[in-house]
Amino acid sequence: MRSFLDTSILSLILLSCFCSAVSSYYSSSCQLQGQFNLNGMHKTGDVNLGGLFRLHFFPVYADASFTSEPQQPTCYGFNMLGFRLSQTMAFTIDEINRNSNLLPNVTLGYSLYDNCLQVGVGIGAALTLLSGQEEQVTLEERCVGTPPLLGVVGDSYSTGTIAVSAVLGLYRVPLVSYSATCSCLSDRQKFPSFFRTIPSDSFQVNAMIQILKHFGWTWAGLLISDDDYGHNAARSFHSDLGPAAGGCLAYTEILPRYDPIEIRRIVDVIKKSTARVVIVFAHESRMINLMKEVVKQNVTGLQWIASEAWSSAAVLQAPHLMPYLAGTLGIAIRRGEIPGLRDFLLKIRPDLHQNNTDGNSMVNEFWEYTFQCRFAPPPAGWVEAGGEVCTGQEAEENVKNELVDISELRPEYNVYKAVYALAYALDDMLQCEPGRGPFSNNTCAHLQRLEPWQMIYYLEKVNFTTSFGDQVSFDENGDALPVYDIMNWVWLPDGRTKVQSMGEFKRSAFKGEELTLDDDKIYWNFESKQPPRSVCSESCPPGTRMARKKGEPECCFDCVPCSEGKISNTTDSMECTSCPEDFWSSPQRDHCVPKKTEFLSYHEPLGICLTAISLLGTFICVVVLGIFIHHHSTPIVRANNSELSFLLLVSLKLCFLCSLLFIGRPRSWTCQLRHAAFGISFVLCVSCILVKTMVVLAVFRTSKPGGESSLKWFGAVQQRGTVLVLTSVQAAICTAWLVSASPVPHKNTQYHSDKIIYECVVGSTVGFAVLLGYIGLLAVLSCLLAFLARNLPDSFNEAKLITFSMLIFCAVWVAFVPAYISSPGKYADAVEVFAILASSLGILVALLGPKCYVILCRPELNTKKAIMGRGTKS
Repeated sequence: MRSFLDTSILSLILLSCFCSAVSSYYSSSCQLQGQFNLNGMHKTGDVNLGGLFRLHFFPVYADASFTSEPQQPTCYGFNMLGFRLSQTMAFTIDEINRNSNLLPNVTLGYSLYDNCLQVGVGIGAALTLLSGQEEQVTLEERCVGTPPLLGVVGDSYSTGTIAVSAVLGLYRVPLVSYSATCSCLSDRQKFPSFFRTIPSDSFQVNAMIQILKHFGWTWAGLLISDDDYGHNAARSFHSDLGPAAGGCLAYTEILPRYDPIEIRRIVDVIKKSTARVVIVFAHESRMINLMKEVVKQNVTGLQWIASEAWSSAAVLQAPHLMPYLAGTLGIAIRRGEIPGLRDFLLKIRPDLHQNNTDGNSMVNEFWEYTFQCRFAPPPAGWVEAGGEVCTGQEAEENVKNELVDISELRPEYNVYKAVYALAYALDDMLQCEPGRGPFSNNTCAHLQRLEPWQMIYYLEKVNFTTSFGDQVSFDENGDALPVYDIMNWVWLPDGRTKVQSMGEFKRSAFKGEELTLDDDKIYWNFESKQPPRSVCSESCPPGTRMARKKGEPECCFDCVPCSEGKISNTTDSMECTSCPEDFWSSPQRDHCVPKKTEFLSYHEPLGICLTAISLLGTFICVVVLGIFIHHHSTPIVRANNSELSFLLLVSLKLCFLCSLLFIGRPRSWTCQLRHAAFGISFVLCVSCILVKTMVVLAVFRTSKPGGESSLKWFGAVQQRGTVLVLTSVQAAICTAWLVSASPVPHKNTQYHSDKIIYECVVGSTVGFAVLLGYIGLLAVLSCLLAFLARNLPDSFNEAKLITFSMLIFCAVWVAFVPAYISSPGKYADAVEVFAILASSLGILVALLGPKCYVILCRPELNTKKAIMGRGTKS
């Protein structure tokens, strides 16, 4: 119904304009086709400023019968704040007129109207300002009558301002708003003549987002009014508030005008939500209806954030609402000071001779509202009911009202700046020097032929500082330098409420957007007296990452521990990062630690045992060598070439010592030397055994008829030469291997991801296989020859010892191959060391042990006769 009536009024406006246009086409005068019944206040001047203010809260519509001209709605519910705003504009114009330095010889007039919080009434007032109220205007070369309109200050809310700006923009008449915050009004294509002295909602939304971030509130609910003010704010929140900005909206609800069922549903949503912070971007009338239901359901424990529309609303600071609204944080229009305003307001007097087209009807209505009286003639039955008649002499000082309370001048300060902006723009225009103007052909604007669009040029350039110290200028979109005060509702011990400033949010050219808050002075309406926690999910600690919950906002997530080898060292990490190659994640997964290193060390039990066995074997070799040297002339030492026995002991000692190269952290030189030393030492050892076996066979053949020449061709020189040649072959193999692809140290992480296994890679598998194969070939050959000589006489029983020692040797190394391949890391080195030590000890004990036993324990057997005798006993 409301939108229908607004449409009817607009139809009347358009019809009137059409009739006026037709009339002017056929005559030299303009006929006013109709007038709007507007509540206003006027003062004449050389140029006029228009003003649109909300002097009433509610309209009453007449029934639309479609049989007569639609009637404009009547308004009720006097708005003291709106009246004070209108009087602030009147005061500012009077102050400018008294200022000899600003607009000298020019008097500003004004026409101020009540918009009744209705779009149709606001547009009617705007058209009235454009056309004036004269019944007929004669078209002459120089117009007479209503002074030119310099600009309009208003409207009081975004939806009305959008409509009025669309109309005034057609004629390029400047509209400077003191209260319309919709970010949509910054669109210069749609609203080319719009300016404002209040920041846009996009800046207010940013201020609220910064407050949420400041206190760590990532989970909040949003309530908006069902108009442009609320819907544009909701769009800004949904686009600007997210994980990047540090928050999400738990819900977004539209507050209705009068719908108790819907309000009850919204309060249920608030109760069930885990969000403890509620942002309300709506007018105070919507908030009043909401709080009735909040009190009814006793919904406490919420942190409210108020938009500038209700952050200072006195009606919501009632004692019965404080258990719910105390501690509210609000965005408020910048507070200012206007010297002399209070004295001006105290001097307001009604006009006892007002009429419908001129005068101060809004002042009279204020007087009636303040003193609860009626001007003559009073309504029927008023006097009979005990009502008083206003005289105009009532003492305003004796009545407490909001009008003269100028402690918190916020929208009033914006009105003050808007009027001065228009005045300074006109002053700059009048100071233009002919021939140096900004318009075509360097012309200047003239007051007698003032075009509205010329004022827009100067408004865009205006730049001044108020008496309070604030700079006023407009950007390319008509927006002023943005700044907001951050308010806090403090519940005092005596039950009163004090709304005090706790900081500010502003934008500067150097620092950008900046939030300043005095946290220590903020009043929190919670038992802890601390800011509440309002999160959908608690922050993920270091060592975990966030995993979004399917179907829920991005602020709702699970904390998943990082996998091994990955860490997150900050809270709320989206991803875990991998540790560098030589590092691994700590048990808490919050930092990287160096990986554990593993190699066959001298400091661990296994390494100590192997080292001890190696040194013990070396020591035994030295002892046996000493025994053999001391008893070198005895038959058992001299038998079968004592020189080979000495060389065998030296090679065994080298075998024991080379095992030490496999213990300790692998380095380039140890990797290259260990296998070469091992290969050559063992070939030297096995070569000596092989030659010994060949000597046994040769001696046996000499004992047979015709075999005397066997030892001739295999004497001591040939034996040494054979050992040298066989060893040289292994040395050549090692040299070729080291030159082509030598073993190198390697960090192996394949077996264990959390540790580094230092090992020597063989480089060339073929080279390593040839080295082992050559040793194995000599060992097998020695074993076969010794096996063939197993049935020789006891005098030459060394063949049996050789056979036994070679069997041990071959068994060890045959078992070594699969054990080496299947052993990881340091255990492969341990297997190889064990094979070296076991085979060396096997040869030492099996081959040389019996001889030491005879030398030390049975010296009576260490004679040539005893040795030869053993052969005859069999």
